[in-house]
Amino acid sequence: MSIRAESELLARAIDLASANVAEGGGPFGAVVRTADGGLIDGVNRVTSLHDPTAHAEVLAIRAACAQLETVELRGAVLYASCEPCPMCLATALWARMDKVVFAAGRDDAARAGFDDAAFYAYFETPGHHALLPTEQSRTAQAAAPFEAWRAHEDRTEY
Repeated sequence: MSIRAESELLARAIDLASANVAEGGGPFGAVVRTADGGLIDGVNRVTSLHDPTAHAEVLAIRAACAQLETVELRGAVLYASCEPCPMCLATALWARMDKVVFAAGRDDAARAGFDDAAFYAYFETPGHHALLPTEQSRTAQAAAPFEAWRAHEDRTEY
């Protein structure tokens, strides 16, 4: 894809974000360009849906997967108005997308009150975390769901 075409898709994501602000939503927009060239938009709906996972990137990826009836978006590119947070980046990774292109950076978001620095640090620092402590409490049956999965002949791989 040409640099001009990528710039146009980034501009589209930015326009979506600005329009979403005017409609009372968050300042984030995203566009998924599928492997076949289709375009699927997403905007931040966290407050309107009362859903902390309703980020523009996640919603665009969900819509693309639903439209294509798949859980993988190989060959697709995510264009985002801002650097994806760790959740959005992980969603793009799980969708097996080829690339993520973004306009504004995390510092731009932080200046507007969307400071995800603690989340980035959480994933960059191994070990115990005060932000959200996690611990494993392994039981005798902990691996049973995975054993059932491996034994289930009609499972849908993903």
